[in-house]
Amino acid sequence: MADNIQNIASLHDLLDYDARKFISAEVQLKNVLPDWINKASALKLKTVLQKYLELVQQHVQKMEGFYDEENIGFLSLTNRIMQAFIDEAQEKLSNCTDAAIKDASLLASVQAINHFKISTYGTAAAFANTLDMEKSATIFHEAEINEKQIDDRLSQLAEHEINVNAKTPIVLPR
Repeated sequence: MADNIQNIASLHDLLDYDARKFISAEVQLKNVLPDWINKASALKLKTVLQKYLELVQQHVQKMEGFYDEENIGFLSLTNRIMQAFIDEAQEKLSNCTDAAIKDASLLASVQAINHFKISTYGTAAAFANTLDMEKSATIFHEAEINEKQIDDRLSQLAEHEINVNAKTPIVLPR
């Protein structure tokens, strides 16, 4: 296989494979979030994104603990799904001409990433529970809960501020 990963012959192998992809996705997100925080103009959005960056850093640390327990060697992989989300967000952001629209675009992009991560961590928790890997299941479930909490914050922010501001952006005459 292209990523030099062994065959997936069991649910445990699938969990380990997915875990390699999770940490890659988290590292990719960790690397782009500081730039996105700087691009945000709304203070509340910057604050939520900063909190999200802290959670992503925690997820990376906890995943490294999972790697140690599972004796999984860390492979430098690019998570193609996360890269597609990041590329799409970067493209949209580069085309936004108004700060309020850029904030709405950024929030929507981060929320799409967040939904992907809720799904992947939830699936990993289910796999780990099935395999009676209680400690790992807890790590994945906590990450899923963190993602859901960020999703709730982003939804509230979108509904009550960011999307409202983007609805009628200030257009300055040229």
